[in-house]
Amino acid sequence: MKISVLKELAPGERRVAATPETVKKFIALGASVAVEAGAGVEASVADAEYAAAGATVGDRASTVQGAGIILGVQAPDAATLAGAAPGALVAAGFNPFGERARVDGYAGAGLEALAMEFMPRITRAQSMDILSSQSNLSGYKAVLDAASEYGKAFPMMMTAAGTVSAARVFVMGVGVAGLQAIATARRLGAQVSATDVRSATKEQIESLGAKAIFVEDVKGIEGEGAGGYATEMSDEYKAAQAALVSSHIAKQDIVITTALIPGRPAPRLITDAQIASMKPGSVLVDLAVEQGGNVEGAKAGEVVTIHGVKIVGHRNVPSRLATDASALFSRNLYNFLSAFWDKEKNAPVLDEEIGNAIRLTQGGKVVNERLLAN
Repeated sequence: MKISVLKELAPGERRVAATPETVKKFIALGASVAVEAGAGVEASVADAEYAAAGATVGDRASTVQGAGIILGVQAPDAATLAGAAPGALVAAGFNPFGERARVDGYAGAGLEALAMEFMPRITRAQSMDILSSQSNLSGYKAVLDAASEYGKAFPMMMTAAGTVSAARVFVMGVGVAGLQAIATARRLGAQVSATDVRSATKEQIESLGAKAIFVEDVKGIEGEGAGGYATEMSDEYKAAQAALVSSHIAKQDIVITTALIPGRPAPRLITDAQIASMKPGSVLVDLAVEQGGNVEGAKAGEVVTIHGVKIVGHRNVPSRLATDASALFSRNLYNFLSAFWDKEKNAPVLDEEIGNAIRLTQGGKVVNERLLAN
């Protein structure tokens, strides 16, 4: 079985889908590994390191030729994979809802597309979950980006010249990214509060030493989604949450938003009027900006100022920590493929629970139920 690792083609993508560590592990399974020249440069991995790990390093055409498995961070267009083995598996991030034409292209090319972001959130798949590993880094980086744009210090400082008050940080959306943002802001000495539509996160917030800001005694909350994801809220809850957040947000120095609903545009959490209520010099970091944004006025790839408040909308935040993000992403891919590796066939054989969840195309057709129902 030949496993190919390609250089990313998406603008601004600095990550790579395999490291010398995982190359060695794949070879130990019995596979051969080919890496496109320059694939790891932006993640601080030289071609020589791949070669030393046992991989063959070459141009794109030779890397793809005859490959039974192709690994990527962001899936390339199917047209760039000419020469791969018939029915080759492509394991990568596909953005299936946002890039449906790409998925159709994979079906037409007879490739089996495996969307790693569709990995079910079950215990045995935790080590395969790219969303969790990359979101963890996003939450950390969001706080550093906020600190960089904020014109004051984070911790309280008592000096001979007077006391500097601690920054107030509010995290909206307490998934993996939000929890890491809370922990990072706390480590930097900020006063941290957080909120989420899922009541189960209240204990998690408080366990990290932050203050939980929750709407109480409102019927119709539907925040607990399948697989641990958030889903839509009732209208009553939305109104109560908006009132609570408006009064709280006006007192904050930094707000970090992380709310996403799979397959839908990011929910709007902060309006222009709420931004106007914040103190000049405050900072908003919108981690959902590429899915439409949680913050009104946020622009993907830009830092804009509205009502004296900076709104940070960096694209592809994990890629801004390319070395660590690549190490985690590549381990997710290895953990996934190795869990299903059949030594006799020298190839992975997926089970129904995980295989059906992540498989987008097979046998020239789009087969994923979530896509077909959308």
